[in-house]
Amino acid sequence: MNNIYLAAPFFSDGQNDRVNEVVSLLRANPTVAENGIFIPSEHQQEDLEFGTFKWQVATFNSDVRQIHKADAVVAILDYQYEETQENEPDSGTIFEIGAAWEAGVPVVLVQYDESKKLNLMLAQSYTAFYNGKAAIQALKTYDFNDLPQHYTDKEVF
Repeated sequence: MNNIYLAAPFFSDGQNDRVNEVVSLLRANPTVAENGIFIPSEHQQEDLEFGTFKWQVATFNSDVRQIHKADAVVAILDYQYEETQENEPDSGTIFEIGAAWEAGVPVVLVQYDESKKLNLMLAQSYTAFYNGKAAIQALKTYDFNDLPQHYTDKEVF
């Protein structure tokens, strides 16, 4: 069974709705460990004051450790999907994707907003890419044991 690090923004109701949907799909996936999804928002160093330097160091180190321990990173690219036409990915999520790629941890990208182009660096760093609400449903059957390539011909920038 595989352990997954879920990289995603979790600062608004819409973002949390997307996180919850992806978590549900991953929990239904028979190749994902039952308690094997690391969700950073659930590990916020509650014993430390939010935003302090100690909190920042502890949170950063914990998240990077979990990325390196994961069998795969699933990253939700949509950030301000409801708020703006730009909908650029969250910078923290992008960092987590880069850290995973550099560590040799496979990356599965998820994008709800089908209309958005994909950045070249992201387009070259993923193992699988699910683009659009309907396509994302395949996360419940994606084989995290074999990690098959799932490409898109999406235009890059």
